[in-house]
Amino acid sequence: MKIATFIHNNARKVGIFDEVSATVAPFDLPADQARQGIQTLIELQVAGSELPATTTPVPLDQVEIEAPIPRPRRNVFCVGKNYHDHAQEFSSSGFDSSAAEDAVPKHPIVFSKVPESVTGPGALIEYDPAVSSAIDYEVELAVIIGKPGRGISVENALDHIWGYTIVNDVTARDLQARYSQWFIGKSQDSFCPMGPVAVTRDDIDLGNTGLRTWVNGELRQDSNTSLLIFDIPVIIQTISGGVTLLPGDVIATGTPAGVGIGFKPPKYLVDGDRVRCEIDGIGQLENAVKQRSCRAARIR
Repeated sequence: MKIATFIHNNARKVGIFDEVSATVAPFDLPADQARQGIQTLIELQVAGSELPATTTPVPLDQVEIEAPIPRPRRNVFCVGKNYHDHAQEFSSSGFDSSAAEDAVPKHPIVFSKVPESVTGPGALIEYDPAVSSAIDYEVELAVIIGKPGRGISVENALDHIWGYTIVNDVTARDLQARYSQWFIGKSQDSFCPMGPVAVTRDDIDLGNTGLRTWVNGELRQDSNTSLLIFDIPVIIQTISGGVTLLPGDVIATGTPAGVGIGFKPPKYLVDGDRVRCEIDGIGQLENAVKQRSCRAARIR
């Protein structure tokens, strides 16, 4: 099942997304619950409640699709260097502050992006050239946690997943290199496009799902989840070892080779570029890149 969070008639709603009919059928939810996006559905299901009934489908051309969880309740968890080819290209780039003797990590590298970095499909990826001039893209399969837990075993990890979505882990490479951690370079405003929909967990084959990125129509990334270094159960076990995972937590699982920094010279994003990320079974997440005219804060 594909579920979207969207704006219709100036109100946020959540509904079942149907590509064949090009409609989305809203769940019958109170406005205060719908404002949380699919977070509300996850919490209802964790509590053992049935999903609400749906109302009259709305044509997709009459709605604005948002990120499935427009503002996560806490930071988005992310895994770095989790495809062999990307680990090699990043290590050779000279920007890898985490590099050791071996480019391929021995354990998952986990960092996070602030909730305010999340934006939706069609929204602008905005950057301030006074802050960074090395903006990069990273398509990633993102896990959405359903069942909470701490100390989750590999064997039980999949039981804690509600579903999946796409994340573009936009990164300021120069900030990533300047500081000895990745938080600032990853957490800039608008640096976490997410969507366009969330799919329930049975709709994705974790061992064989393709993911791709185009920039201005040029295919840059083309890989498969079968090539992950650390699979999703290991990632969940690692994070939950001392951190309680909560319903609605989002975990971006890493990006394959083909990012801008991997080219010689690098192919960074610039004003006017269009980035399209695709994952089989979920859809396409497309965003334009825009240079900020000033440093004014973006308030929601």
